[in-house]
Amino acid sequence: MHQSALQNEKAKKHAFLTDMYNDEYFPTFLVDKCKDILVQLCYDIEQQQPKYVRALYTLAHAATEKINELEEEFEDNDSEIETAARECIAQNFVFIAKTYGFIDADVEEMLAPRTW
Repeated sequence: MHQSALQNEKAKKHAFLTDMYNDEYFPTFLVDKCKDILVQLCYDIEQQQPKYVRALYTLAHAATEKINELEEEFEDNDSEIETAARECIAQNFVFIAKTYGFIDADVEEMLAPRTW
């Protein structure tokens, strides 16, 4: 899923995970994988059009679990999803929730299944 395929203009133009891209501790190809997961989350929201925050949480949990699956790959590349990455990823989840109208979404609930 390419970001340009998104319908929401704000999401289409958003610079996802900027802080991670700007930090050489995080391998670019792995940040790309995280970005792809976030873009896919946007696409899933656009396709499924959840009406309630609980439905958003379900989609966010699936995205979080996909990021969880990258942990070992980060470690294999002398990196990890640590404090700076957690904050950056969480900020992007908040951006996505607000962009799609879920102003009161709880980021901790969105990221509930995280292992990082």
